[in-house]
Amino acid sequence: MTGRAVSIELLWDIPIPKALEQTQGWVLCAMQQHGRELVNMLWRILGNEQDVCDTYQDTFLKLAHHEHGCKPENVKAYVFRSASNIAISILRHKLVEKNNLPPRITAQRNMNSPATELDTRYMTEALRVGIAELPEHFRDVVTLHDLGDLPYEQVGKILGITAATARVYRCKAVQLLAVWMRKETR
Repeated sequence: MTGRAVSIELLWDIPIPKALEQTQGWVLCAMQQHGRELVNMLWRILGNEQDVCDTYQDTFLKLAHHEHGCKPENVKAYVFRSASNIAISILRHKLVEKNNLPPRITAQRNMNSPATELDTRYMTEALRVGIAELPEHFRDVVTLHDLGDLPYEQVGKILGITAATARVYRCKAVQLLAVWMRKETR
């Protein structure tokens, strides 16, 4: 992952031209301020370089075009919420594609090792699918806290809830995921 961070690091070190500062330089500032955290969160959610790059790009394009170029009240909240929603949409799309494959191809993909339930990639993918299927308020907390490494206080501010509520939502989400993962491994 360090190689990826080096190649993406150029995004945060670019100087902001004076002309851009007057129009939408704030978008580039947001990229510089929140880009690293966002990429880390997206890697944890998606686990795929192409999907991370696409989601990163879509997020900042959405930010640049927010209400005809107007800056949102809380840029960080907007960026992280938009990125997590885009990432979840990608996961859902992949799940639909996977479910539409013929059973023979799906079985071949799932039988990469003799002990499929212990296969890390299989479990990671099952967990990603589970997170995508959580109710929105649980999914947002798990995405921001566990995948985005944000403390409960920041998660609460972004989602408009208290830190204690964020903790409760995460606890319930983990309980749901545990039940689903048990069913998945049987």
